[in-house]
Amino acid sequence: MDPGRTLERKQPAALIIVLASIMAIGPFSTDMYLPAFLAIARGLKTDIAHVGLSLTSFFVGVSIGQIVYGPLLDRYGRKKPLMLGFLAYTAASVGCAFSPTIPVFVAMRFLAGVGACVGIVGSRAVVRDLFSGTEMARMLSLLMMVFGIAPIVAPTIGSLVVSVSGWQYIFVVLAAIGFLVFLAMGRFLHETKGRDASISLHPKDVMLEYIDVFRNRVFLTYGLVTAAATAGFFAYIAGSAFVYMSLLGFTETGFGFIYGGNVVGLVLSNQVNRILLRRHGIVKVLRTVTVVQFLLILFLLIGGLAGFAGKAAILCLIFCYLFGFGCITSNAIALALQPFTRNAGSASALIGSLQMVAGALSSGLLTWLHNGTIIPVISIMAGTTCIGLILLFGSAPIVDRAPRDP
Repeated sequence: MDPGRTLERKQPAALIIVLASIMAIGPFSTDMYLPAFLAIARGLKTDIAHVGLSLTSFFVGVSIGQIVYGPLLDRYGRKKPLMLGFLAYTAASVGCAFSPTIPVFVAMRFLAGVGACVGIVGSRAVVRDLFSGTEMARMLSLLMMVFGIAPIVAPTIGSLVVSVSGWQYIFVVLAAIGFLVFLAMGRFLHETKGRDASISLHPKDVMLEYIDVFRNRVFLTYGLVTAAATAGFFAYIAGSAFVYMSLLGFTETGFGFIYGGNVVGLVLSNQVNRILLRRHGIVKVLRTVTVVQFLLILFLLIGGLAGFAGKAAILCLIFCYLFGFGCITSNAIALALQPFTRNAGSASALIGSLQMVAGALSSGLLTWLHNGTIIPVISIMAGTTCIGLILLFGSAPIVDRAPRDP
């Protein structure tokens, strides 16, 4: 029996909590300090626009770091690169707390992104080491349920810390979280893949490895499905404040409740996905949910164009769209990683990079299309879902139908 699977059965709660914490460091790092933008601007004697560059630099660090960590996770195993990344994240967060100027702060946020991104890549690679097929999708859904708590509580914690202590202490708290996760990995996370000296770290070989992963038909199809779903989700994030507050007239408090409610829907969708996977195949669930998601968002688009989509309909249909997003990404990622064992780290890194690129493109497209109505946001959400449908029904390959784990 696989030793990693034995460990998971012996300590399921510890393993799930550690992996979810590893994944959650990203949203904690962004959502916790958002309420402190004004305080940071005052403290560093700059404006909010320049503070916003720290968010951009963090995502740039995440994008670049994933490509770097993929081969490292495949060559040196999962645990050492994960722990190294979290040490770097902890140090960078301390650097943010003590930044004297905005350029230093932006640079520290970039380094924090490079450190934090190992959590995204590494956690998926560990899950691939321990599970396959339907069981991998169910495990990813379970992790996403725990992971989804972060965007709900992080802004509240950030607001509380700012009001009590000051913006610097947000990054002290983030550094403490990073170090606690580092200690938890040392105690509860056992190595799931041994060192593989055959994997080269030469830039040319790394590039060829990524090309080889990308050319895999299963990965390409379901990786692009994941990227398309992520693009629609990023369009929602980028346009949510405008839609809910400017168009629908909600206050900042009301927006917070709606946003939090949608995140709760994302969390619950992963539990529903786990239940569905007990009775149906992973591809069937993925296709069905994508079809339903497309029909719902298409109805909202038609309603927006015709002018009969009211406030209640918009709230309900967007909630359902996001509910579907939770199911789609967990299943599509599991299918994309299915062909890989030796280089699962590189495959996981490439998925993450595809998601970041797709999200950046959709956010930029939304800015370009903005016309003061809900149509650009819904059009991008509908368009990206349509792309997912074409990929799933037009050219989706037959994936490994290995029996489910007992």
